[in-house]
Amino acid sequence: MTTISNRQVLLAARPVGLPKDSDWKITETNTPELKTGEILVKNKFISVDPAMRGWMNDRATYVPPIPLDSVMRALTVGEVVQTGNPSFSEGDEVAGLGGVQNFCASDGKGWEKIDTSISPLPMWLDTLGIAGLTAYCGLLEIGQPKAGDTVLISGAAGSVGSHVGQIARIKGCKVVGIAGGAEKCRYIIDKLHFDDAIDYKTEQLRDGLKRTCSNGIDVFFDNVGGDTLNLALGRINVGARIVICGAISQYNVTEVPTGPAAYINLLGRRSRMEGFIYFDFKEKWPAMQKDLASWHSSGQIQTQHDIAQGSVDIFPNTLLRLFRGENFGKLMIELRQ
Repeated sequence: MTTISNRQVLLAARPVGLPKDSDWKITETNTPELKTGEILVKNKFISVDPAMRGWMNDRATYVPPIPLDSVMRALTVGEVVQTGNPSFSEGDEVAGLGGVQNFCASDGKGWEKIDTSISPLPMWLDTLGIAGLTAYCGLLEIGQPKAGDTVLISGAAGSVGSHVGQIARIKGCKVVGIAGGAEKCRYIIDKLHFDDAIDYKTEQLRDGLKRTCSNGIDVFFDNVGGDTLNLALGRINVGARIVICGAISQYNVTEVPTGPAAYINLLGRRSRMEGFIYFDFKEKWPAMQKDLASWHSSGQIQTQHDIAQGSVDIFPNTLLRLFRGENFGKLMIELRQ
């Protein structure tokens, strides 16, 4: 087998606050000789997600922490370039946890073949991948919206939030999004057909919630946490469902955050707040992907990609864009080297 050079981004230290350059190590090595049953995947696109920040901490969540001096965990799509596994052929396009590197050797577990005749590779990290599936699971399985419900979404212009709003609209709900900046708010109203938007950069969130959710909130899909969650809890209706998908405002704090002061409304309003991970619904993914593909092809779901191009070296700075609110759409890296 011809030796192939593999460039990798390793986690060198546990970040305190925002990740900094010294938390990373960029190395170049040779891909390993494949063992029986293994495949070698050439990564083409790397998903850049807020959850990555939690994976870097020295505590287990729904997945173990990334060991120091290990390849940074990441979802990827790419091509099988060598195979010793009868379930895969050279040329198969696949999605899995390929990590921030050019090539990934694997026994094939956790990798799924994808059909680019249905949608191109980036869509399998977006509508047909982590973003669309997370939105579908969280909203429909946990939030359980009914036609006529008011659905509020934080981080509404992001990859997950934008899908949540569009699915809620398909289900006949009133959809309100919280986003940062006039451009993002125009996007979710004019392009994604949300009913209303709150620009937290120019309007006090409390005032915005009163203006847009005058009849209360039936489903709150939260990607932000912190004060946003607390203020939303103050306007929930009886029987409301609060879906905890993420808390990007809290991922880089250096002090223990306080809990939401308005949590008592869950009692008075007989409401439910529940977290979830989209992996919990893996057996339902094929049916979900069928719906998502149909909605996308019919134009009921639209998406925007924010694709950085280059080598794996750009990953550290690309990740920081998430926490600065600089990305617009599903953030990913297209490997060009």
